[in-house]
Amino acid sequence: MPRRFSIDIDEPRELGGSNTFANPREHLLAALNACLTVGYVAQWAVRGITLESQAIETDGEIDLRGFFGIDPGVPQGYKNLSYTARIKGNGTKEQFAEVNKAVIATSPNFYNLSRPVGLTPALIVE
Repeated sequence: MPRRFSIDIDEPRELGGSNTFANPREHLLAALNACLTVGYVAQWAVRGITLESQAIETDGEIDLRGFFGIDPGVPQGYKNLSYTARIKGNGTKEQFAEVNKAVIATSPNFYNLSRPVGLTPALIVE
């Protein structure tokens, strides 16, 4: 189903942007966090667990020498990402661990970022 919306994207001033909006890499991490959040909320609801709070913090480093093509030996993106999910609710530690395992096993964005994904580029010049 086609959907119409826009997403504002920017870069920090140091990279020629105005620093008004998140950059593409921040959107990538936000997409991971949002997908995980949806998974956690759905899993809590199915199990009847009342959630008091939830936060996900994701971290990764990009070496700009790869982004700018300065050093071909440096990757252009993240080599590693990590995230921490902080959960508070009326579930047991065992239930929280079970939910965490289920979210990791079913999250499309976790899957897409934790494995190589084929990507076929196309260019149309008009």
